[in-house]
Amino acid sequence: MGKLLSNFRATIILSLVLAGVMIFAFGRIAPGGFDLGFWQATFRWGHVVSGILWIGLLYYFNFVQIRVMPNIPAELKPAVGKHIAPEALFWFRWAALATVVFGLAVMFTRGHAYAAEVMSFGFAGGLVEGDQGFTLLGVGVWLAIVMFLNVWGIIWPNQKRALGIVPAEDDVKAKAARIAMLGSRTNLLLSLPMLASMAMYQTLFG
Repeated sequence: MGKLLSNFRATIILSLVLAGVMIFAFGRIAPGGFDLGFWQATFRWGHVVSGILWIGLLYYFNFVQIRVMPNIPAELKPAVGKHIAPEALFWFRWAALATVVFGLAVMFTRGHAYAAEVMSFGFAGGLVEGDQGFTLLGVGVWLAIVMFLNVWGIIWPNQKRALGIVPAEDDVKAKAARIAMLGSRTNLLLSLPMLASMAMYQTLFG
């Protein structure tokens, strides 16, 4: 067992297999079997898993790496920039994509009318009493989309320059590092209201 747990890939594969068994078991006992509701639940599982990875890495960057980097001796900083940061950014950006894709899948399995209400903040069919929940959820969904676009359109391109993944002059690297940091801080700023929207809506309205 110790040998298995020492291998990251083996551990993840086994965890996915066990999760697959659990998901299949839920499909067997669900009232509708492997119907659209089952797939909605499966997509929600993927949304939560990828979201934990995405936001967890966002918090790692902001709570730990960005704050601690200035205190790391200059001779040790290349280890972070060449090995830790690129690996973290790989999982960070793809987890962002997976989170959004799974989230949209959850939304559309609830019907196109539901998706239209959420994406339009409840205005799709005319804002009426009871649509305020769609308004608040829509805010969260659009915040998540903005954060995703920020990851791929601002943070990652600038991090590639800052970390030397793509060639750049020193002054360009310094500017890119600051832009990437501000982009990351923007996502940190948006993350808590986004999560409030998601968690509160799901708990109060289902």
